[in-house]
Amino acid sequence: MPLRLVLASQSPARRKLLHAAGIEPDVLVSGVDESQVVADRAEDLCLELARMKAQAVADRLRPTPDGRTLVLGCDSVLAFDGEILGKPADAADATRRWGRMRGRTGVLHTGHCLVDVVHESHVEAVASTVVRFADVTDEEIAAYVATGEPLAVAGAFTIDGLGGAFLDGIEGDPGTVIGLSLPLLRRLLRDLGLSITDLWARVAPGAQEIRPLG
Repeated sequence: MPLRLVLASQSPARRKLLHAAGIEPDVLVSGVDESQVVADRAEDLCLELARMKAQAVADRLRPTPDGRTLVLGCDSVLAFDGEILGKPADAADATRRWGRMRGRTGVLHTGHCLVDVVHESHVEAVASTVVRFADVTDEEIAAYVATGEPLAVAGAFTIDGLGGAFLDGIEGDPGTVIGLSLPLLRRLLRDLGLSITDLWARVAPGAQEIRPLG
């Protein structure tokens, strides 16, 4: 039975990560109002938002008799110094955050919810990665914020963009920081009786044909 993955996210980083792993998802933006969701724990917040995004998109899809559709919702937040940090409100907010974060550590949590549209079921989990921020200068912070990159991402930093130079290291899966953990996705698919290899496109990212073993 053909298997289709729908990514309930407009994040180009998540889509790029899937593409590099041989997966070509369709993309439908959920339209969920994230500001209406509150939680005391970062893990609970990101998982609730991932669940809402996935379900909102799944509700717009109809099961097809000759195929199986999965919807993946993800959301990331940074737990830092007892606070839950999503995207900065503006440049001033991003600058203040970096002034606090430099030289310290935080934990980036990414919630994942995978909905099986045909069987009306779902599986979900959170991936967490410790992030060590570099002791950057005021001038570096100002230059980084001026690029606009930190304004568009949870925690006001990236690992796969300009912000990667301002991290001293991580402990955990780097995909979690980008916004989607491939190892966790593999485990969620397994819980649905599927393999991540079922999602591989016929042609790999390097234009090499993927051939089944045996």
